[in-house]
Amino acid sequence: MAERAVPIRVLVAKPGLDGHDRGAKVLARGLRDEGFEVVYTGLRRSVDDIVAAAIEEDVDVVGCSILSGAHATLLPRVVDALRAAGASDVLVVAGGIIPEEDRAALAEAGIAAVFGPGTTIAEVAAFLRANVRPA
Repeated sequence: MAERAVPIRVLVAKPGLDGHDRGAKVLARGLRDEGFEVVYTGLRRSVDDIVAAAIEEDVDVVGCSILSGAHATLLPRVVDALRAAGASDVLVVAGGIIPEEDRAALAEAGIAAVFGPGTTIAEVAAFLRANVRPA
């Protein structure tokens, strides 16, 4: 596959009331080191906040970091809101504490991948490079 002329743009988001963002910050820094352009939304963002930022920043990927247990509710809402906003080509991935038994439903809802504890930055970067829309 030919290399993109422009860097992949990633929005790292913390949906809902989850107040733990160390992993999101580590991911954001790691992806920057891998050559991605990264925007971090900060804590406790609504679905509308996340989608507005994704549209405004013209991102290729929305990565939702979620540890609160609200993944089954919030993540499909992010995908649906992106589609409603005309951004169905934005890849949506998730990271955090998401039980294996919930992953099939998330995939069905449009979550392209779930990265759990122990996933390396290199693994995330390789997945994004392989699956993001062409530039």
